[in-house]
Amino acid sequence: MSETSARLLNLLSLLQTPREWPGSELATRLGVTSRTIRRDIERLRELGYPVHATMGAEGGYRLAAGTAMPPLLLDDEEAVAIAVGLRSAAGQTVAGVEEASVRALAKLEQVLPARLRRRVGTLGNATVPLPAGGGPTVDPEQLTVLAAAITNHERVRFAYQAGAGERTKRLVEPHRLVAAGRRWYLVAYDNDREDWRLFRVDRLTDAFPTGVRTPPRELPAADAAAFFQERMKGLGPAAQRAVVTVHAPAGEVAARLGGRAGEVTAIDEESCRWHSTPDSLEWLAMRLVMLGREFTVQEPPELAGYLRAMGGRALRGAGEPGGDG
Repeated sequence: MSETSARLLNLLSLLQTPREWPGSELATRLGVTSRTIRRDIERLRELGYPVHATMGAEGGYRLAAGTAMPPLLLDDEEAVAIAVGLRSAAGQTVAGVEEASVRALAKLEQVLPARLRRRVGTLGNATVPLPAGGGPTVDPEQLTVLAAAITNHERVRFAYQAGAGERTKRLVEPHRLVAAGRRWYLVAYDNDREDWRLFRVDRLTDAFPTGVRTPPRELPAADAAAFFQERMKGLGPAAQRAVVTVHAPAGEVAARLGGRAGEVTAIDEESCRWHSTPDSLEWLAMRLVMLGREFTVQEPPELAGYLRAMGGRALRGAGEPGGDG
């Protein structure tokens, strides 16, 4: 590969990171002059890559969306991460993602070097994804629209159905998406109500950007996760936070529950305490039973009652005495 071709590939790899790249920084990274960077940018444009330039102190170069998707340049770790993620996507809660994931995985594995294909295959054969079950699904197009609006600080309109069934039109300034267990939430400033709100994305339809960009607002919490947890506390019995002592090592419990299920802290080498994220009693009970370990519920009392009722049903179903519910 010629020196110019190698430099163009390196430049394209940098531009595929979603940010503005000052010409001076690109020149320093590639060890060339700013004039050479300008010539290389023109070469990429001639090859069909839509490289946009902005002027001013905060300006620079960025790769924008074009009429066709250009080839992506991935390093080894990025390629493996994407392939493993696509293999796991069939069990997730984004509607319609299974078929698209299979198509994308087939294209990716076709061009993976043999060494990376073996790594992906080894990981895939050693793991079994747990299907999400009958929870709500999210339209991936809505997620894409919201994610782009968050990046661009752009207002969005959408239709929203509240838990009680009421349908409204909303104009918001989206701040962050929060993936909590089986559900996705949008943290946003509601312009009509002049307040910060939390929206379930599976209840959201017809989202579209307005083209109006606004300066980022200061969230009334440390971050989006803290805001989410604070708001979920007031949603009543439909969303509960559990505190449970599990008689198993903290590392084992954390691995089984997954990173988004809450916080696991060690008590000693053989026990730990789980502070869950807010969720339904049904889901919390199922997660605990599937741990396959002894546990003690500290709170809420409703969870302990639900587990007793579930245990009674299990005993009756097995024909055992004592399943009095």
